Amino acid sequence: MDILNPMTYDAEEDRLRERTKYSQMDKHLIPMEFQQQPVSTGTTIVAVEYDGGVIIGADTRTSSGTFVMNRFTDKLTPLTDRIFCLRSGSAADTQAIAQVVQYQLDFLSAEMNEPPLVRIAANCVRRLIYQYRDDFVAGMIVAGWDKKLGGQVYSCPLGGLLVRQPVTLGGSGSTYIWGYLDNNYRPNMTKQECFDFVLKGITLAITRDGSSGGCARLAIINKDGVERVDVLGNDLPKVFDL
Repeated sequence: MDILNPMTYDAEEDRLRERTKYSQMDKHLIPMEFQQQPVSTGTTIVAVEYDGGVIIGADTRTSSGTFVMNRFTDKLTPLTDRIFCLRSGSAADTQAIAQVVQYQLDFLSAEMNEPPLVRIAANCVRRLIYQYRDDFVAGMIVAGWDKKLGGQVYSCPLGGLLVRQPVTLGGSGSTYIWGYLDNNYRPNMTKQECFDFVLKGITLAITRDGSSGGCARLAIINKDGVERVDVLGNDLPKVFDL
């Protein structure tokens, strides 16, 4: 040992050494697919208009390939007090779009001194999806209530299309329930009928789609505000009862 230059303990270097050691272990413990795949909200999202408002719903699973990253994600993201977006695609991309649109609508609301329209919010989402169509993987639904047109649902799929629909689906789980929608949806359903329709659709998608799972989050949006309802996995309707 060098008496003139004794060894000193460097806590920061020790912590860095430990992190490096565990990072090398992760390469063996974490599946390669998880290391390579982006975090995705492979999901089921549903929105329905009824007389007086809209009802929206989604599952809560966020996955990366076949690895479940989060079992209780909230995919119903508020843009304003009465406008929500439902996110499917890349989690990072859809979160970025939602945050930018939130800022734009807050600025617009302050400038106009009134809440923005649902159609304006949907067009803000559409513009970002179209502008970054080669970089983002994002398919979203914008739904809400305003005093001019009442409850509205707008579909904004990949590529930047924007279309208003009385009922729309999105995400990987939607493939499994289009038949359910065609067979069970009818115009002028009541609020309770729309609620049951959305909940049953999400339940069926969770049953069949490996990228959808967890629980069901729903929201009822009308002139009185937003009512959030979370249905835990054990409380979802049984498939054989639907």
